Amino acid sequence: MSNTSQPGLPPPASLPGNPAASKAPPAAGPASAGKLSDSARAAIVIALCVAVVWLVGRATGAPGGLVLAAALVASTVCCWALGALPEPATTLLFFLCAVVLHVAPAPVVFSGFASTAWWLMFGGAVTGVALRQTGLAQRLAAIIFRGRVGSYRQVIGTVAVSAVGLAFLTPSTTGRVLLLMPIVLALADRLGFAPGSNGRIGMVLTVAAASYMPPTTILPANIPNSVLLGAASSLYGVNLSYGSYLLLHFPILGLLKTVILVWLVCRLFPERGPIAALPREQASAPSRQEKLLAVILVLAVAGFATDTLHGVSPAWISLAACIVCLLPGVGLVSSRMLAEQVHLTPLIYVAGFLGLGAVVESTGLGTAISTALLRWLPLAPGHTAANVAALGAVGASLGLMTTLPGLPAVLTPLAKQLAQATGLSLEAVLMLQVPVFSTVFFPYQSPPIVIAMQLGGVGLRDGTRMCLALAALTLLVLLPLDYFWWRSLGYLP
Repeated sequence: MSNTSQPGLPPPASLPGNPAASKAPPAAGPASAGKLSDSARAAIVIALCVAVVWLVGRATGAPGGLVLAAALVASTVCCWALGALPEPATTLLFFLCAVVLHVAPAPVVFSGFASTAWWLMFGGAVTGVALRQTGLAQRLAAIIFRGRVGSYRQVIGTVAVSAVGLAFLTPSTTGRVLLLMPIVLALADRLGFAPGSNGRIGMVLTVAAASYMPPTTILPANIPNSVLLGAASSLYGVNLSYGSYLLLHFPILGLLKTVILVWLVCRLFPERGPIAALPREQASAPSRQEKLLAVILVLAVAGFATDTLHGVSPAWISLAACIVCLLPGVGLVSSRMLAEQVHLTPLIYVAGFLGLGAVVESTGLGTAISTALLRWLPLAPGHTAANVAALGAVGASLGLMTTLPGLPAVLTPLAKQLAQATGLSLEAVLMLQVPVFSTVFFPYQSPPIVIAMQLGGVGLRDGTRMCLALAALTLLVLLPLDYFWWRSLGYLP
């Protein structure tokens, strides 16, 4: 993930309620679109990937079709990880090469667009627009922060709880960031936290981390678990339950991690000065649109929570809420809003991740990789702790080479072989991906974290400090607790 602005995302000044609007930077033009040398560097990265894969393929005697698939997958993953090209360009190039070079049939390459994960993301993006446009977001913020800004720790705690709580309402991480960031920046201004101050940096990084990391434990709340949901269903017919997923992951990696995040932000970015008191404002009555959207969201959340009873995927519940918002006469999201504010970049990104996983599976590349892993990894039935640690290490290593949202697309096709090698259940191996993609070592691994940092004006150095410190605490404290929690629930022998 590069440190440049995300294509298709509005600059901070274009977000509703952003106090920086009066100081907006100039609109992006040709000069900000990158240089020709960037494309040359991308070509070098791709050429190196192809050369390495060709040499390995020749040394191992792999079939030509498998080498071609491996070269395409390696080039795509490296371009995503290194930011050699903008994410949409990398993803579209993957689609083009996969089809033109006959790496896989077109229905396989473009299968991401037909997946539940893609439609879940789309529905979440539309409801995020409705939240911003109706003013319900601002009203919720006023309710949430009223009387909760007595101390800096209280401010950070309230921001974290708001970000995690919003994950139960909207399944788009980017949507939550776009919704919360202008509210938090406005609050920072009212509290007297100037740009570059510890208080402002802490609030921005709390939004960034709490919008992505704890919500990985809430099934329809972000891209990685949505990709896992779709891939597990399409590849193995395993339907992950909202309730069991929440019970397994949320207590340790969701709730406890949020508490540790608040403590860590207050330690890394302390703000010891006085906090300005917020003026009391007379709240207006909720509008018809706000009431209607609140009802829609409550019904959608109820549908998410009871999916094991009615059998309807969260994706189709999210799509139904999206359709209601778009209906003429309802007036929540107009066609113009849909065209201007539902960004294509993350949607193309999701389709690319899912398509990559489908190509890995259909070409047999997944089987080849799993065979190599089984040969080198110390996996054996009966050694549960060692098996869990080995699988986690492999996932973390892959996660450093790519962005975390794409990790399930790479690991899920290998789950069946890994389950046989470890003696663990298929569902346990699938679920073991969650501790991996919920642990962020560097900001580039999570596009929403980078987006939040860009919108909040926080540098990569501060974001890296927070990610590394939180990852260290996760490895030393949370993951051992998580292991024993899994055993107490019977997921691990």
